[in-house]
Amino acid sequence: MPSIAGCSSSIMAVKSDEISRSNGETTPQKRRLRSNADLVMHESPISSPLKRKSPRRCVDSSPNTPTNGIEKLEKKCKSPVKKKLSNNLSEKPNWNPRDVKQVSAVKEVLHVSTAPSSAVCREDEQKRVFDFCKACIEQEKAGSLYVCGCPGTGKSLSMEKVKQCLVDWAKEAGFQPPDVLTMNCTSLTKTSEIFKKVMEKNQPGKKINGSTPPLQHLQNLYSQQQKSMGSKMMLIIADELDYLITKDRAVLYDLFMLTTFPFSRCILIGVANAIDLADRFLPRLKSLNCKPMVITFRAYSKDQILRILQERLLAVPHTVFHPQAMELCARKVAAASGDMRKALCVCRSAIEILEAELRESTIILTSDKELSQQKTAPACIKTHENDIVRIDHMAVALSKAFRSPTVDTIQSLPQHQQVSLGQ
Repeated sequence: MPSIAGCSSSIMAVKSDEISRSNGETTPQKRRLRSNADLVMHESPISSPLKRKSPRRCVDSSPNTPTNGIEKLEKKCKSPVKKKLSNNLSEKPNWNPRDVKQVSAVKEVLHVSTAPSSAVCREDEQKRVFDFCKACIEQEKAGSLYVCGCPGTGKSLSMEKVKQCLVDWAKEAGFQPPDVLTMNCTSLTKTSEIFKKVMEKNQPGKKINGSTPPLQHLQNLYSQQQKSMGSKMMLIIADELDYLITKDRAVLYDLFMLTTFPFSRCILIGVANAIDLADRFLPRLKSLNCKPMVITFRAYSKDQILRILQERLLAVPHTVFHPQAMELCARKVAAASGDMRKALCVCRSAIEILEAELRESTIILTSDKELSQQKTAPACIKTHENDIVRIDHMAVALSKAFRSPTVDTIQSLPQHQQVSLGQ
C-alpha cells in the first residue's frame, strides 16, 4: 500500500498544477499534448476542415493579392454598354435645356435626315455588299443584288457607305471607278423612266432616237461589244424597290434582266423594305435566269439601338439623357419594331417634353413669389438634375409614339358606349 506521505505529495502536486493553470502558466506536459493534437489534426483531414475562402476573394485571386479579385470581379460583371453610359454621364457636364443653341444642336444630331459619321452595327452586311461589288469589278462581270429589311434598319445608309468605299478601293487598286447611279423609285413619274436615267448615265450627252425606247437601246447596247466602253462598270442603286413591284412588275423584271446580257456592265442593287416581297418576284426572276443574291437586314436589337444613340450623342459635348432613359427607349423600340428612325423621333420628343416642363415650372415660379424666394441647397440640386432627360420624360414620349389611334377613339367615347364595346 502506498504511504500516507506519498498520497499527500501527489495531492499537493495536483493542487500546484491547478494553481499554475489558474495563473495562466503552461506546463511542459500541456505543450506536449497540444503539439500531439496538432499532429493528429494534420494526419486526419476529416477532423480538421480547411478554412474556406470567401468566393469574392477566390475569383482571380492569388495569396499575395487578395483584394484584386474583388476589383476584377466587379469589372467583369459590369456591362460595357452600361460602363460607357456611366462614363459619359460623369465625364460630360449637363446641358442647359434653356439654351436655344444647345437644344437645336442636340435635335439636329438626333434628326433622321442627319447622316452619322459611321454606320455602326451593320458591318457584316456592308462587307457582304462590298465584297459582291468588288468581285464584279475584278471579274468585269455584271451582277444583281437584292437588299431587303424592315424600315429603319440602315439599308440606305449602308448603301451610301458601300458606294464611297467601293470608289475609294477602285482608285487604290488600279481599277476604273464605276459610274454610280443612285435613284429613289418613288420619285419617278413613270416607272419606265428608270431606263432613261440608266441610259443617260451610261452614255452622257448622247441623244437617243425618239422612236427607240431607252430599254431597247440598252438591250442592244449590252448585246454587242462596245470598244468605247472599255472595262468601266456602272453601279445602280435602286432604293424603294417596293414601288416598282406594286406599280409595274414588268419594269422590275426588265431592270434585273439587264445584268444577264453578255456585254452588260451593270451592278444592280435593289433595296426594298418588305422581306416577303422577295418570295413574290424571285421565282419569276429565277425562271428568267437573273435571280439576284439576297441580303437581309434584321431589325435592330436593344444593344444596337443603344450603341447607335451613343454614337450620335458623342458629337454633343454635354450629357443630355439619363442612361436609364436611353435604355428604356432602346428596349421599347426594339421590342416593338426595331426601327432606328422611331428611336430618334422618340428621343427628340422626350427633349420637347423636358422643354415644356421647364417652361411650365418657370411660369409657376414667377407667378408665386413665395416659391421664388425659397431657394435652398437641395432645391438647387434638384433643379440641376432636372436639366437632363429623365426616365419619366422618356416614358411619356414612348406612350405618345406607340399610342394606337383606335384606343384614343375608344377612350374619347362616353362611358356607356365603352362598356357596350367591352361586352
